[in-house]
Amino acid sequence: MKTSISFKNTIADIICLLYILLFVYAAVSKLLDFENFRVQLGQSPLLSAFAGYIAWMVPMLELFIVLLILSKRWRIMGLFGALCMMVMFTAYIFIILNYSPFVPCSCGGILEKMGWEEHFIFNFVFMMLAAAGILILRRGVPKAHFISKPAALASAFSMTIFFSIGIVALLFMLSEDIIHHRNNFVRRFPKYPTNSKKTILLPQATYYIAGYDKGQIYLGNRAEPLAVTIFDISLVQKKTIRIELPKYKFPYTVPRLAVKSPYFYFSDGSVPCIFIGDTTNWKAELKMYRKAYFSILKPIDDKTAVIRAIDSKTKANTLGLFTFNNDASLQLNGRLLLKQVDGIFDTDGSLLYNSQLDKVIYTYAYRNEFLMIDSQIGNHTSGHTIDTTTRAQVSVARIESKKVTTLSKQPKLVNKLTASFGNYLFVNAALIGKYEPEIMWKQASIIDVYDLSANTYAFSFYVYNIAGRTMDEFVVLNDRIVSLNGRSLTIEKLQTNYYKPFTASR
Repeated sequence: MKTSISFKNTIADIICLLYILLFVYAAVSKLLDFENFRVQLGQSPLLSAFAGYIAWMVPMLELFIVLLILSKRWRIMGLFGALCMMVMFTAYIFIILNYSPFVPCSCGGILEKMGWEEHFIFNFVFMMLAAAGILILRRGVPKAHFISKPAALASAFSMTIFFSIGIVALLFMLSEDIIHHRNNFVRRFPKYPTNSKKTILLPQATYYIAGYDKGQIYLGNRAEPLAVTIFDISLVQKKTIRIELPKYKFPYTVPRLAVKSPYFYFSDGSVPCIFIGDTTNWKAELKMYRKAYFSILKPIDDKTAVIRAIDSKTKANTLGLFTFNNDASLQLNGRLLLKQVDGIFDTDGSLLYNSQLDKVIYTYAYRNEFLMIDSQIGNHTSGHTIDTTTRAQVSVARIESKKVTTLSKQPKLVNKLTASFGNYLFVNAALIGKYEPEIMWKQASIIDVYDLSANTYAFSFYVYNIAGRTMDEFVVLNDRIVSLNGRSLTIEKLQTNYYKPFTASR
């Protein structure tokens, strides 16, 4: 009998020793590489919103449980604490594998080489060890103690398990709500969101993306404004076409091609002039001359185009709609772009037209806001990017001798480039979020994706630099990302459960 008791006590001591070794190693590893641990939690699909708190709580709790286990008086409580932690870890992995939209990279330390399934088994084994240790140690507890009673012990086990699972489930639901609806600048990076990457080298770094349709990408060329280079979506077939314009001697300074198949626009907002033509013969006619200067033009169809211009009355940026019938008419809406500082620099941004939603989208460069405007530039709704810059940090100065207003210092850029397709807005972000490794900002451009139909943040992914250079521009063609990086033209496929390619309704 004594031998049996001694053997069981030895088993209990071994279990306690295993937990001491596991938790001390795990806690110390986390604290020594704390920033990496916090980044890993920040990328977790369950705990992103609470990563800052949990990064400290987990190692502290592990060390506290070790102290309880080291004390014979509190050892059984320490094992209950260990069981609680292991149930939480196991529930976390179960949710990751079965309910998470993506599976992140596994943690480092002692379990670095394990996959999530191996983690699950490892945790389950330690759960059983904790339960076995509790059952052994309870025999040495005085009969007056509540834990010595079978019913009380069963209740303690049940409460520990349900409490632990409930905490993890609650954190998951709260984190999902915060990340998608009330984000505190925590990005979510799915694992391997893109694949099938292909890059080709262009003859020179003067090309820009002029447009696309279902199977083709159109490139303009700043060195040869009338040349159009066309690639198929596989970047295999290529042809170059020359646009035919009427022979006007306009003083072009920033000519720009925009293809909205089966039509194209050739314009220069500094002249100003707009030509519209057909992509079947690439011949264009003059549709507007010297009616309004503009800085951005986006075609809607062959009869209408949206522009950004400076209102002659308010001297501020405004959006307008050109309509081309017998004559070009312009309708301005000065209520869309909201002035915060000067109305010019603070309202700078990118202009898009999403043909799938029939919406004009304007994303501010220096604040966390974008506008979704109907194609007649009347009614609009607004959304916000996940960073926290609500007011443009722009400082301007007036140089009276030259009669010009200019930036007095470099402003804080929030949103660099944008693209849109289907129900999504893609924003090349300029600011680092919480729990992100700074080294990635030297290696890639970060694209934040927003679900326009739900007005929520969806996920983020990287577009890696080429030869140390970040991308110059990009467009999205349903599930393909087309980016231009100097001379490099790249196409990669977007593949993640977070993203649903657009399907036209019948």
